[in-house]
Amino acid sequence: MMPLKPEVWVAYTFAVLSGFAFGFVLERAGFGSSRKLAAQFYLRDMTVLKVMFTAIVTAMLGLVVLRSLGFVDMEKIYVNPTFLGPQVVGGLIFGAGFAIGGYCPGTSIVAAATGKLDAVAFLGGAMTGILAFAGVYGKLAGFATSGGQRELLMDWLHLSYGTVAILVTLLALGMFAGAEWIERKMRGVPAPVAKPDGESAAPTPAE
Repeated sequence: MMPLKPEVWVAYTFAVLSGFAFGFVLERAGFGSSRKLAAQFYLRDMTVLKVMFTAIVTAMLGLVVLRSLGFVDMEKIYVNPTFLGPQVVGGLIFGAGFAIGGYCPGTSIVAAATGKLDAVAFLGGAMTGILAFAGVYGKLAGFATSGGQRELLMDWLHLSYGTVAILVTLLALGMFAGAEWIERKMRGVPAPVAKPDGESAAPTPAE
């Protein structure tokens, strides 16, 4: 799955180290707290959107640059097939579980590693759901595997890698600005007011 085809032990070592690094970053970003994660659904703390979208854009730009320099062959990078119908249903179930439990699978593992009992309970529920799905998979296989194919934004929009990268980056910047605006509205904090000398006054909480 890695286009550089390293030795097996190098690939596994990199996978373990990157997994630890990912968990460390999640915890440092506050994603080990179900309160912080659930606040996303109440539009009071958009950190989840900002951090994850930043990671997506960073990885996208890195791949586009490496591809343009000839270091990465995009055709050799594994991309999960697009099962549109099953993914919509799965996304709704995933979102409901996220909103109710306060975690996603990755963040629940991070929280469980720090000793949070609600995360341990969430992981138990997740494992139960996985086993239940495995038990009925034979009856759902036709739907679960319907429409699977490798589909990228570049192919769907008929645009170049660079153009899509620019559009997604602009979309991310717009979403960041929108997230900041939503947070101010939901917290009752007015936007900064410009002083006569051009400096911005710090926003003060509404009474």
